[in-house]
Amino acid sequence: MLTSEQARQNQEKYGFNELVEGKKKSTLQIFLEQYKDFLVIILIIAAIVSGFLGDFESAIVILVVITMNAILGTVQTLKAEQSLDSLKQMSAPEAKVIRDGVLKQIPSREVTIGDRVLLEAGDCVPADGKLVECASLKVDESALTGESLSVEKSLDEVPEGAALGDQTNRVFSGSFVTYGRAAYEVTGIGMGTEVGKIASLLKNTSEKRTPLQVNLDDFGKKLSILIIIFCAILFGISIFRGDAPGDAFLFAVALAVAAIPEALSSIVTIVLSFGTQKMAKEHAIIRKLQAVEGLGSVSIVCSDKTGTLTQNKMTVEDYYVDGKRIPVAQIDLNDANQERLLNYSILCNDSTNTNGQEIGDPTETALINLGSKLGREALEVRDVYERKSEIPFDSDRKLMSTAHILDGKHTMVVKGAVDVLLTRMTHIRLGETVEPMTEERKARIEAQNMEFSRDGLRVLAFAYKEIEEDREITLEDENDLTFLGLVAMMDPPREESKAAVEECIQAGIKPIMITGDHKVTAAAIAKRIGILKDESEACEGAVIEDMTDEELQEFVPKISVYARVSPEHKIRIVRAWQDRGNIVAMTGDGVNDAPALKQADIGVAMGITGTEVSKDAAAMVLTDDNFATIVKAVENGRNLYRNIKLSIQFLLSGNFGAILTVLFASIVGLPVPFAPVHLLFINLLTDSLPAIALGLEPHTKDVMSEKPRPINESILTKDYLLRIGTEGLCIGAMTTIAFLIGLNEGGSLLGSTLAFGTLCTSRLVHGFNCKSNKPVIFTNRFFNNIYLIGAFVLGLLLITGVLMIPGLHNLFNVQTLDGAHLLIVYGLALLNLPIIQLLKKLRK
Repeated sequence: MLTSEQARQNQEKYGFNELVEGKKKSTLQIFLEQYKDFLVIILIIAAIVSGFLGDFESAIVILVVITMNAILGTVQTLKAEQSLDSLKQMSAPEAKVIRDGVLKQIPSREVTIGDRVLLEAGDCVPADGKLVECASLKVDESALTGESLSVEKSLDEVPEGAALGDQTNRVFSGSFVTYGRAAYEVTGIGMGTEVGKIASLLKNTSEKRTPLQVNLDDFGKKLSILIIIFCAILFGISIFRGDAPGDAFLFAVALAVAAIPEALSSIVTIVLSFGTQKMAKEHAIIRKLQAVEGLGSVSIVCSDKTGTLTQNKMTVEDYYVDGKRIPVAQIDLNDANQERLLNYSILCNDSTNTNGQEIGDPTETALINLGSKLGREALEVRDVYERKSEIPFDSDRKLMSTAHILDGKHTMVVKGAVDVLLTRMTHIRLGETVEPMTEERKARIEAQNMEFSRDGLRVLAFAYKEIEEDREITLEDENDLTFLGLVAMMDPPREESKAAVEECIQAGIKPIMITGDHKVTAAAIAKRIGILKDESEACEGAVIEDMTDEELQEFVPKISVYARVSPEHKIRIVRAWQDRGNIVAMTGDGVNDAPALKQADIGVAMGITGTEVSKDAAAMVLTDDNFATIVKAVENGRNLYRNIKLSIQFLLSGNFGAILTVLFASIVGLPVPFAPVHLLFINLLTDSLPAIALGLEPHTKDVMSEKPRPINESILTKDYLLRIGTEGLCIGAMTTIAFLIGLNEGGSLLGSTLAFGTLCTSRLVHGFNCKSNKPVIFTNRFFNNIYLIGAFVLGLLLITGVLMIPGLHNLFNVQTLDGAHLLIVYGLALLNLPIIQLLKKLRK
């Protein structure tokens, strides 16, 4: 115990009991970081050069587009980092300490090393420490360990290096006292506590970029370099032909701006935003936009057990009465001993359930909830058989006893651990008779208890004893008991977990359970839902403690269940899978899950049972705490990635068509087919709308029959580039034909007008080609996207208006077309549809 002066000195030496936050980036820093992208840098250079050469229109358009992208990125980033704030909220606001020999209530921030802290039921533990007094203390450590049951504490020493959940002589900051009283000496405060270690892990854990972010960056660099090389060649050809350097350079820049899909980032953001709205309706809130697509690439799902795969609610599974194991569904209250066991489990019980509000130990509430399910309400049973006296549960005795008048006799009901009660039993009730307890009968009960344990069940034994009179029962009475039966219970799997796990496996995703709970319990649940096939696939965290990272990488494919793990173990397991080239999703609800949620490619937190810390560290929050929702999210992610690829295919094939037309004209010495304003019009209007619409293509279920795509697979695969090339060639050919017709009939202005009209309309028509890699022209998929139809109609009205309204001709550098020329534009553009659909058919 400390004096006030000693406490002050310790505070100076060790600091305050609070979590330290690292230095955060300013909003301006985050905003400027959005401009680091290679594609964006190229566009900024293009804008500056355009401005110097007097083409302010192009410069303004480019700068507006990239600034919009930067603002979107900044907003998303600012939303993301709140984990440490939530960890701070977990600290108890006040603590009861003994200072100067007097009990004082102080802010938990002022608790320091060496303080003597008092705890009682309902208190939040303010700092880590070792118990010095303990009276039936039970502590809920689920947020730290993931174990669903409250931990019974004692003063007994535990082995050095024991798992957090096994340190029964210590208490930890951020946990809650559910039963009993205690005093402890503080040994760790602030960042030195277990919660503090988790905070350090969060600070030192970098968030992973999604495959799409990596792919788009890589794609942007390669595309930009190709376009710069091409524009340099084109600039050289123009100079060689005697064009003015300023005009040649301005056109090269305009072509670069047209060829680089600068709206791509905006389009991807818009598509992902629509995806998040769809997923929110399906109980998945996306906190980090890129996570939508990342989910589609997931090949490993590491899931916490408690509250994620299970219901986080203890439930009775079996009775053992009259030498028989009876599943809960087969309990018959017409059987005298089964009814007696139910009544005894309600009477020797301190929990209540009033209007759905459960108060008490989870194992006890499970017993009264079974009574309610079987039509036997706890309050009614307790009214009929009033409690006369009791001996409360004690963690040393591991027993609880209550006295009642049952069947007109004074009876003591005892419940407790099987191993403890068996040593105190002299008789056993079988049917209507009471017979002596023999070694053989004891062995049978012990065998049944072992069977329950192997199934991951928690077991309570019930016994009774008739007492001669109405009196206070004593500890001496807890001997010479008559065995009645066993009640086995567990935190059962969610009903939908098994189907969700099966769907994961079919989609090529390996589900893995990582939990702080015991191996036997974890393995039993994992077997039930299909994660575990063989016992050898389960291990405890201690097994990986001394493994190197390389050894762990070799080890993880053999294991499906990890039990008794610490937050550090979870991060190492996630990293090991990532180092093997996998995209990893991690689900969880506790503080102990937060670092691994952040380390994972996709962190998934539970919305109902999840702590604020886990939600803030995660990329996605499940509002229904349903593991099956993750499978829906994966399906959405895969569909969104496919749709984004369709948008990119649309943009690049159209751009390639424009480049081929210009290249052809340059090589054969013809005039330039397009004015810079033509290319800007195409980029801003006739490109963006269909590209966004393709991103909103209706989702299909067939994506779940595909395997997750490899982490290193580029967007620009050989097959993908071939499709872009052939489709771009077709669009380029039609545009070139229109240009040549115009040149022959009316000179360069008519040629340029026809080329511009055909290219614009071809790209609008091409939106329908890009709906699928298979032919869609005679299927119900052709007209199933209302956004694409709307984009086509609006785009067609815009280009027709530019071509036909005289007031717009000077602005857009075109001439008025008659009906015949307009039909040429529409006809050539429309020809792209059957030709490209036929190519798809042939390729298939």
